[in-house]
Amino acid sequence: MRIDAVVDGLRATSDGPVCAYVYDLDDLRAHAAAAVAALPPGCELFYALKANSERPIIETLAGIVDGFEVGSAGEIDLVRAAAPHAPIIFGGPAKTDAALAAAARAGVAAVHAESLHELRRANSVAAGLGLTLPVALRVNLAGPLPVATLAMAGRPTQFGIDEGDVPAALALVQRCRRLELVGFHFHCLSNHHDAAGHARLVAGYVTRARRWAGDAGVPLCVVNAGGGVGVDYARLDRPFDWEGFCAALRAGPGGGPAGPVLRFECGRYLVAGCGAYVAEVLDVKVNHGAWFAVIRGGTHHFRLPASWGHSHPFTVIPVEDWTYPFPRPGVRDVPVTVAGELCSPKDVLARDVPVEEVRAGDLLWFHHAGAYGWSISHHDFLSHPHPRRVFLDGSAGQPERDLTVAFGLRDEAAGEARRRSVRQPVTEAARVPPDEQADAAVVVDREDLRQSLGG
Repeated sequence: MRIDAVVDGLRATSDGPVCAYVYDLDDLRAHAAAAVAALPPGCELFYALKANSERPIIETLAGIVDGFEVGSAGEIDLVRAAAPHAPIIFGGPAKTDAALAAAARAGVAAVHAESLHELRRANSVAAGLGLTLPVALRVNLAGPLPVATLAMAGRPTQFGIDEGDVPAALALVQRCRRLELVGFHFHCLSNHHDAAGHARLVAGYVTRARRWAGDAGVPLCVVNAGGGVGVDYARLDRPFDWEGFCAALRAGPGGGPAGPVLRFECGRYLVAGCGAYVAEVLDVKVNHGAWFAVIRGGTHHFRLPASWGHSHPFTVIPVEDWTYPFPRPGVRDVPVTVAGELCSPKDVLARDVPVEEVRAGDLLWFHHAGAYGWSISHHDFLSHPHPRRVFLDGSAGQPERDLTVAFGLRDEAAGEARRRSVRQPVTEAARVPPDEQADAAVVVDREDLRQSLGG
């Protein structure tokens, strides 16, 4: 995305320090379409809503991906509101009867069953509704598994059915008159960087699923390999080799016209790169020999770095304006820790990162913040204002409007919508009215933004 034009727009329309998420829907659309096109025949790509459940994200991906993976009845509602006819698959380790009923009523393509008890409850709920519920058995494989940031299987966790209990689960589901077995679900790892290793892992899933189905004498329709395709935040110049991964799938045992559908449910890989978190530096200070840049924002907006314990990559955007009548704090050529506005020493987004220069009033642009950012953060801790959420969309195609409309915000403290007075024209997409976005997420035409700000 054009960082210069976006930064100018954010600064021009803020009446306080800049703090925003910016999502490039054009980049998302192109990236998702390329990912789907690279998959071999017999494969499906679902989007894991947990990575970013903003409505413009869902609407952009609808019609490109094969469907949406959700983890709650609330996420079912989000998908149905934004993409009413999109296929849905439903996972999660603690589904209530109400959630199972919502899945049955919504006509999901599969519920990923996590235990024998859940199978019994799903059958009971479906029977009470007079419906049949398609299920896939989520299996917690025995290790060892490849190394990744998070592991949901290969060790004792709350996820899935122990591999040793699969025969019993298959026997049970065949006795449940209101359940239809569609296959198996594996989501063993999160943020795996090794494309060749991931392809081998998927091949192992297919081999096991075929063996279990054959032993039980049941058809195998779907093998869901989960997500887990990673982003290496320490080396953004080395993205996951999706093309190589897809080539390895073609040579493997899954998919194709003769095999079961090989399904993937990716979140981070699809949306991380389309988003940025932008925050203004409020202060630059030194404490016991260590330098800190303190920003308007923090982990209550962008929890991922603290959750995973990494320094998130960022770029310093210099801002030359300085309106105070006293010296501007700043530092050159030293490691800097980026800390937020919370009353917690854990409110850190990046630690000891060398910078050429950073000053109060500069902006920090955190790259690849489109996944597991706002959606997983503790938004209301200390009741700070929420960040703005701006969606750049070159397909908006709406008549020109004033930038005050395109960057219009809801005043969350007062609960009333307000507009910023700025002269430059820009386009707002009418498909996301302000009253449908509680925190005033807005869609802005990317090309108009660039032209109106001279980018």
